Amino acid sequence: MEFRNRRFRWNLGLMLGLALFLVVVIIAVAAPIAFSEAADRLGPRQSPSSAHWLGTDTAGHDILLRSLVATRLTLLMTVGATAIAVVVGVLLGTSVWLMPGRPRELCLRAIDGLVAFPGLLLALVVAAILGAGGTSAVIAIGVAGIPYFARLTANLAAKVSQNEYITTARLLGVRNQRIVLKHLLPNMAEPLLVLTASTFAQTLTAISALSFVGLGVQSPAYDWGKLLNESLPSLLAGRPYQMVGPAALIVLTGLAAILVGDGLAAAANPRSSTKRAQSSMKIIGAPVPHESAGYVASISDLTISAGDVPLVKGISFGIKDGEILGIVGESGSGKTLTAMALARLLPDGLSSSASRLSIDGLDLLHAVPDRRMAEAVALVYQDPGSTFNPALRMGTQLSEVLVTHKGFTRANARERILESFRLVHMTLPELRLRQHPHELSGGMRQRAMIASAISTAPRLIIADEPTTALDVTVQAEILRELKRVNRDYGTSMMFISHDIGVVRAICDRVIVMYRGEIVEEIKAADLTVARAQHPYTKSLLAATPDINAPLAGQAPSRSAADVGAGAAAVGATAVGTAAVGAATFGGVNA
Repeated sequence: MEFRNRRFRWNLGLMLGLALFLVVVIIAVAAPIAFSEAADRLGPRQSPSSAHWLGTDTAGHDILLRSLVATRLTLLMTVGATAIAVVVGVLLGTSVWLMPGRPRELCLRAIDGLVAFPGLLLALVVAAILGAGGTSAVIAIGVAGIPYFARLTANLAAKVSQNEYITTARLLGVRNQRIVLKHLLPNMAEPLLVLTASTFAQTLTAISALSFVGLGVQSPAYDWGKLLNESLPSLLAGRPYQMVGPAALIVLTGLAAILVGDGLAAAANPRSSTKRAQSSMKIIGAPVPHESAGYVASISDLTISAGDVPLVKGISFGIKDGEILGIVGESGSGKTLTAMALARLLPDGLSSSASRLSIDGLDLLHAVPDRRMAEAVALVYQDPGSTFNPALRMGTQLSEVLVTHKGFTRANARERILESFRLVHMTLPELRLRQHPHELSGGMRQRAMIASAISTAPRLIIADEPTTALDVTVQAEILRELKRVNRDYGTSMMFISHDIGVVRAICDRVIVMYRGEIVEEIKAADLTVARAQHPYTKSLLAATPDINAPLAGQAPSRSAADVGAGAAAVGATAVGTAAVGAATFGGVNA
């Protein structure tokens, strides 16, 4: 397969919009210089002719030339008002989603309240307070546009901020400013460009409207809105052609802005090209109590609640040095919440408490240094499609933690990532660093996630269903890599999965969770119907597909040997969730 780097893609809308906007800009620059004689008075109220295409006004000025000269002031005012609305709106909209829960909600409600107030009315109030004039009009329209842009930006940031690469950035202690610039804004570029173009067009209309009603530009200066105001008597007198010049330029400029915005959005979106070809703290964590010695991670009496509803109910366990601990249970049993609590990445709206929560000597019940946290734990997420920032190349985002927390240079960080890629048997590693995430398959993205995790040499890797979205063959390869990392580097792992066969093959010890509680702790080798003690564990094992099970009407028989044989048969035919564990991983531990 041939891979090509993404290139900027021109499109018809972008080219047409740029051409129209270039014409308007040329007019704005050249007209006041070339047509300075437009102020000379000709015959008043003359009809259109070859000498003056749109006739003259009551003072004898050529209407077309005045419309062209007014382009400069109109554009400057529109750009100024748009910049106020966009810059302040984006800052508010993105900053809101980096705040804690309650302040964020208060800010969102405040923005909603401002949006409910009519924008034009707000602009009129501001203009009336500041007084009539061009500067007042720019400030008024800019301030009136801030709430709308802030609300739209906040809606976009709401979705982007929930992605796992934002969560990872917070885990690594990346500063909020960098999260906004490197992660939020690039992934909102497409809609923000369209919104900016729309805002420009709306601002142009609003600026002209204020001048039209007398609150904008004052004589002797004039913009398109003031020219429309001056031509109003001619409209009533049956000479509508005097309004054609400023009205046509307003429409032309607004259309050019929208076409440019749409075209840039399509060209800037890295995903569209393939269709065409917690804050830093300087407090050192307290040492782990002596009774947790020998454990990389230790959890005691962990409780997680959503309001008054308990989700995880006072569980306790530890992860030994070099051990792979499996956590199994049905959806909603609290597996992922437990892992996220250990990584200090619980979703908003949830609260947690524990008598002990530690990783690699760090007491997570107190503030810990970002660098130590980044070195202690790494995550391999469930969905390889949302793991990485789609707007950044793989090399850029994978080397960020090494540069930020390890003090690597960009070149050294790149070499470390390349080395990690080779360790996980990534094909063409140099090419993969230059590609965007959408250019990699699901298996490649998951290998890249594992490579990112091991590049910092963490003490603990949390793998939350890392093979769910992959086919059986790729699952086997990914799980082999995880097992090899554990064996070769002694990295401890928390492995969360619904796949009993895989857990039995890859893990050393297994915790079974049910409704937020640990109902059984058992050695992985003993995870069979015959040796399990709790009825729920037996039910999970009994639910494992078995193609050798008797047909309907026949007496079932599920001994431990039956379960093992059935899982092996399932694996051999790539059927059922026990496939990888029983068939593919027979020799993993060798």
